[in-house]
Amino acid sequence: MAAQKINEALEHIAKAEKYLKTGFLKWKPDYDSAATEYGKAGVAFKNAKQFEQAKDAYLREAEAHANNRALFHAAKAYEQAGMMLKEMQKLPEAVQLIEKASTMYLENGTPDTAAIALERAGKLIESMNPEKAVQLYQQTASVFENEERLRQAVELLGKASRLLVRGRRLDEAALSIQKEKNIYKEVENYPTCYKKTIAQVLVHLHRHDYVAAERCVRESYSIPGFNGSEDCAALEQLLEGYDNQDQDQVSNVCNSPLFKYMDNDYAKLALSLAVPGGGTKKKSPVTTLDKAGGPAAVGSHAEEEDDEYSGGLC
Repeated sequence: MAAQKINEALEHIAKAEKYLKTGFLKWKPDYDSAATEYGKAGVAFKNAKQFEQAKDAYLREAEAHANNRALFHAAKAYEQAGMMLKEMQKLPEAVQLIEKASTMYLENGTPDTAAIALERAGKLIESMNPEKAVQLYQQTASVFENEERLRQAVELLGKASRLLVRGRRLDEAALSIQKEKNIYKEVENYPTCYKKTIAQVLVHLHRHDYVAAERCVRESYSIPGFNGSEDCAALEQLLEGYDNQDQDQVSNVCNSPLFKYMDNDYAKLALSLAVPGGGTKKKSPVTTLDKAGGPAAVGSHAEEEDDEYSGGLC
């Protein structure tokens, strides 16, 4: 079966090369027919699992389409060549070809197809090179935003934000989350704005920037419904605990369902948040009696204090 497909592919390549030849009565190559034959050869090689030869056939198809100024079809062929590189586990090279295809889609005036190609490239490279994936997702979001497809744009920004958090690129993550929040505000999805404010605050506190975290909450008071929401109350408690170096209060807030059931990357930020100095709750100072001559306890109030601090003062 494989041998038959390979022979079939070679026949298509021979036909394509004939279409490209010129002579006394044929001054111009027939790029359209050649491209069709190279495409058929690519399919046949792919079915025979000869991915290297399939990639070469698709690249020739792309070149023929480009010479014929058929940019959309050239871009499709570059994408197919990229998919053959993916099959060979050559992911960086695959992404390069898909990016080239995306550029041609934009030149052709089909930005939606360009964005889909960029997103596909991001998914391919995400596990190997998260930094490149972030760049691709941000490019995709930009294309969708230019087309006023805000829902798709914000989804891609969300992917970029989570990858930035995962890579501890927190300064960039804070900016990316703000972009998400701005879009959600524009489309009047206010409850999601509240969740993005929580994500922002967690990122800023991990950056040890309490002022920026507090500013995020303060600015969110202008979002309809935020003031008085459970998100707002939890963030106020979180900031109070952080400012007072009260690890118990911070941990209680961060272990609440509101934080634990966020996207995994933000939930991890919440569970690992530590106050400066790693302090615990500050207790009120108590007046101690003179150790040498004072009685052990004075009335029931002293007994309660003794019991409260029976393990010793921190």
